[in-house]
Amino acid sequence: MRDSNKKIIIFDDDEDILSICSYILEEQGWEVFTFTDCNNITEKVSRVLPDVILMDNWIPDAGGIIATQTLKKSEELKNIPVIYFSANSDIQILASNAGAQTYLAKPFDLEELEKVISKVLIS
Repeated sequence: MRDSNKKIIIFDDDEDILSICSYILEEQGWEVFTFTDCNNITEKVSRVLPDVILMDNWIPDAGGIIATQTLKKSEELKNIPVIYFSANSDIQILASNAGAQTYLAKPFDLEELEKVISKVLIS
């Protein structure tokens, strides 16, 4: 069991993904925060100050790239690792344009989700 104050934010407008990911991560001791849009993203992230952020490419309104770039411009938030996730075939390019640490292609299995989260926490 991980220590219970690890926090993660998931930005995705797909309720199914939010509920599945939340369930799995809470089982592992994460405190999970979910948002279905990226409006006022710096305020949302500042309130939680998570260890990791999962960012969907098609998040309303501005989209994942702009949302991630906004976070990376903030002194306070720029070091929080962002895992970009999307069903786009060019996810690697999108993640790199956004300034995300890494990416996870949808659909993903839960093992991949866990692996990619542990990877960014170590680095």
